[in-house]
Amino acid sequence: MDKRRTLGLRRGGPEPRATRSGQPLRPLTIPNLVGYVRIGLLAAFLVIALSSEDGRVPIATVFFAAAAGADYLDGMIARLTGQYSRLGALMDPLIDRLVVVCGVIVAWKFELLPRWALAVLVARELLMVVIVAAGLRLGLDLHINWIGRIAVWPTMSAFGFALFGWDVVDEVSLYVGLAGSLAASAQYVRDGARDLARRRWQDSQR
Repeated sequence: MDKRRTLGLRRGGPEPRATRSGQPLRPLTIPNLVGYVRIGLLAAFLVIALSSEDGRVPIATVFFAAAAGADYLDGMIARLTGQYSRLGALMDPLIDRLVVVCGVIVAWKFELLPRWALAVLVARELLMVVIVAAGLRLGLDLHINWIGRIAVWPTMSAFGFALFGWDVVDEVSLYVGLAGSLAASAQYVRDGARDLARRRWQDSQR
């Protein structure tokens, strides 16, 4: 077994067949169970943080950090066990967006981070929902690009830093993550348009 690939340090090659469009969802896999736990942690985080005075409740912060950190865990488990699924491929990026949205909700209410940057981040996430929905409707297999993989970490970390009260570093992390997220969105649009053009050309040659 390639340890670097298992740990997510080396990518490349075709996506596992079980994750592709048209394959069964397979909801009951260990990686998907991790995803369900992440959703539960985010729900608990919102309930506790929003009912507090400043959003900075230690147990809520732990829940948020666990939900964010488990993004790496479910992928590693899938690679170790071979339990890939179409649902996991769809759910993982969706939960990543839920982590960001939940962080935005709390940070916005308690003004833990600049609201203009949070607004841009939300707009980007909504754009990605539209892009993903359009890609699925067209039957495209949308793959997470490396910019997006990297950008999600400073973005999630920014909310964690803000919840811990680490001023300055939280804003720097947010700006880095935001810049990377916008660049990743541009690449998604470019790749999707290229794949669609290639498919249409192939159809015209039949």
